[in-house]
This record gives sequence, C-alpha cells and structure tokens, in this order.
Amino acid sequence: MINRQFSIASSLSLAVILGLGQVNPSNSAANRANTRSAAEPIQSANDRALASVRRSDDSSRDADKRLLRLSQAEHLRRANVYMTNRAFAEAREHWRAFIEYYPQEARIPEALLAIGRSYLQSRRNAEALSTFDQLARAFGSTKEGREGLNFSAAALLRLGKPSDAADRYAQYVDRFPQGERIDTAHLNVIDTLREAGRSQEAIAWIGRTRQRFAGTPTETNALFARLRLDVAEGDWQQAVVTADELSRKRFQKGVLTTPSESAYLKAYSLDQSAQRRAAIAAYISIPDAPDSYYGWLAAKRLNGLAEGLSRSLVKERSERLESQIADAAAQYPAPHRQAILKTAKAHKLDPRFILAIIRQESVFSPTAKSPAGARGLLQLTIDAARKYAPKAGLTNLAENDLYHPETSILVGGEYLADLAKMFPNMLEAVAASYNGGEDNVARWVKRAKQKDPGVFTAEIGFEETKAYVQKVMANYRAYRQLYTADLIRK
Repeated sequence: MINRQFSIASSLSLAVILGLGQVNPSNSAANRANTRSAAEPIQSANDRALASVRRSDDSSRDADKRLLRLSQAEHLRRANVYMTNRAFAEAREHWRAFIEYYPQEARIPEALLAIGRSYLQSRRNAEALSTFDQLARAFGSTKEGREGLNFSAAALLRLGKPSDAADRYAQYVDRFPQGERIDTAHLNVIDTLREAGRSQEAIAWIGRTRQRFAGTPTETNALFARLRLDVAEGDWQQAVVTADELSRKRFQKGVLTTPSESAYLKAYSLDQSAQRRAAIAAYISIPDAPDSYYGWLAAKRLNGLAEGLSRSLVKERSERLESQIADAAAQYPAPHRQAILKTAKAHKLDPRFILAIIRQESVFSPTAKSPAGARGLLQLTIDAARKYAPKAGLTNLAENDLYHPETSILVGGEYLADLAKMFPNMLEAVAASYNGGEDNVARWVKRAKQKDPGVFTAEIGFEETKAYVQKVMANYRAYRQLYTADLIRK
C-alpha cells in the first residue's frame, strides 16, 4: 500500500503536526554517553525547543501534576514541538488538554486527527483505529473526518485485517467521490485487496480505476499495480503484455514506477518463463549506472544468462561501471572504521552495508537531525533507540546521546541486526524496514510472493522508502567494489 495517507500538507501549528512523516557496551560506556550529553550543548533549534517546553510543562502543572489551562495557541505549540521530536505521549497530553479546555473550538477535529496519527506512528494501532473511528463518526462532514475514515483503513491494515481495510478504503471512495484522497483511495483498495487474497476483485478495481482516471498518473499507477499482481501470481505471459502496455505510458510526475523498474519486471517475467533470448535482450535494454538499482540487478541476472556476443556486451558494461565507481571513490569514505567493524562482527553484518546506510541517512554527519526527529549518524528516533539501547548495554538514553557516533553505531547496529534476523538474506527488506517499518515490509514481502529482490522492491508501498532502498543498495554496490570486508580500500 502506498504511503500516500501520510502526505498531509503542512502549515502552522496543528497543520505542521499533521504534515510530519516525510521524510524511521558496558554500563561504563552508557555513563560516559550520559555524562557527555549533560555537558554538551543541545544540537539544534528543535532540541532547544524540546528542552524549553519540558521546562515550561514542569511549571504548568497543578499539585496533581495535571496540565493547567494554557492558551489554545500554547497547547498546540507545545504539542507541535513534542510531535516533531516523537515525544508522542507528551504531545497527546496537550491535545487532550486543548480538547478538554476548549470543547467548542473549531479545531477539535484537527486535534483528534493528530492524536490518532501519533498512535499510528507509535504503532499503537488499536488506539489509533478507535480515535479515527471517533473522528469519522463525529466530524464526518469535515476534511478531518474524511481523513479519519482514510486513516482508519491504514490502522486496520496494520492490525492484520487487510480485508476490512480494503472495504474501508472502498467506503471512502463511495462516500467521498470528490474527496481529497480519492485517487489514492482507489489505489489503496487495489493493494489491500491483494493482501487480503481477493485478487479478482483487485483486477476489477484496476479496471474501474483506469476508467475513472484515464490519461492521468493514477491510471498509470493502476496499470503498474496490475503488473505487480501478474508477477506476484506468476502469470508471466500476462505480465509481459501488461509491461508492454505500461512502457507506452508517460512516466510523468506522480507515476509511482520508472521505465527501468517496469522493464526489469518484464525481463524477469521472460526469464521465469524460460524465454532466454528475449530475457537477455530485455535485461540488456535496462540502462546501468552507479546509481541504477535495476541496472545492477539486470547486470547480475545477465552474468548467469548471457553467452556469446551478449556476454562480451555484458563484460564491457560491467567494466564501464566499475571504472565509473572507481572514479567516484572519494564520495564513499569509511569513517568510524573500528566502531563499525566491532558492531558488524558482533552481529554478523556486512560493515559495508552499515556504511551504505549511514551514507544515505546522514552523509556521515554525527549532528544531523531530520524534521521527523531522527538524530545522528544512523538517524535514530528516540523511541527506536530506547527499544534497542538495552541490548547495546546502554541505559538512560537521552535524545542528545544519539549525536555521539559510537552510541549511534552501537544502537543502530542492534536495530539492523534485529531486522536482518526478520528478513534473512534480504538486504533490500532490511533497508526498507529501517526506513519504512518492519511491519509494513512484512506485508510487502508477502505480497510480492517471488523471492527476487527487484520484485520485492517494486512492491514497496512508500515512495520515499522505495527511493531510499535503491539509494542504499547503490551505495552498497560501490562499497563492495571499493572496500574489503574489513573496510580496507582495495
């Protein structure tokens, strides 16, 4: 399912809150980290704002520690700061205070939507569903009420109820034919029907969507959904037909695939149907470059298929790419070598993959901070970091500790190791989980059915996560060529 439901436009106060999501040793070591964080300055304006609102909250409570009544704007401002820093419980406290103290305010629906989204982001899906249902029932005529219905489907999906989720998305389509998310609701119906095992209904919805949105990116996306369905079901002949039709479409802004991706799925289908010569030609047609994920996959496939003249073409192509990567070697440094090697060895991870993740997450800047509250080399969020810190031997982890490279590598290594156990021999799935959440990735793996990494990547439902995976794997390709497994330059 596409991550379209998390793209609400942002503006001030609550609208900013609602727009989040763009852009996931010994005790002595922990003590050293905690000592450093106490002595060092907070790293960014958002960090200063977080510390400031926490101090303000300490002085804004009654004897029972209950929040006092503040101005509407102040409750929303503090909620915004907390949400930006993924302090979800503290954010909800201010939204609830706003609702309690200002029950007639026109922005109550916005506060309810924000509460629901905070539950969804912290994976408290049952509470998210309850909140969204309340919002949709009480404020169904508002934009926020429509959003509540849309997000309730997402919560159902995360609760492992894809059939109910599909029906809920279909309800949105029927109730709000001019709704803000009408195009993406159609596409979400298709994907959730597939996850529910209702493939024939999904095909019917593909036809319905193409007819409704003829000539638009949404029609192309529906056709791409058909291609993914054909490949997943192993209907190779139909997949080739669908891929050929898709290749004649305009890959304009808003289209959720690329010519290389659709060409790879066609080549893979020809390959699986034992059409060797046609498969070789299709793989060769996919352009390769240092940043071309599907070009790389095609090259690896060609190494096992090509013969004669085509093998010489493959060799020339490979040598050209190796030369291009070598020329760009300065763009692939290997800092923090000892810390990365120690973590990689402890968890049987490829240190070059860890470097590939760090390069994409922070470009090796230990003070990096994202708008979504991720910090440090590995851009860990505080909720994820606190989950894995005990396994790394760290206690009392604070937000500022994540700016220390060793801490980030230790905790991030634990997280990556956990993901690698969930998805063995599937680096694309590990990278996708790191960015988009392992619960989502588990669904995409199941939906893909095929074991091929390119087929899985095509099923990734969040645009940002798909792009992230392809960039991480391009980084990994370069690091594998440039460095040994001990991070020694070749």
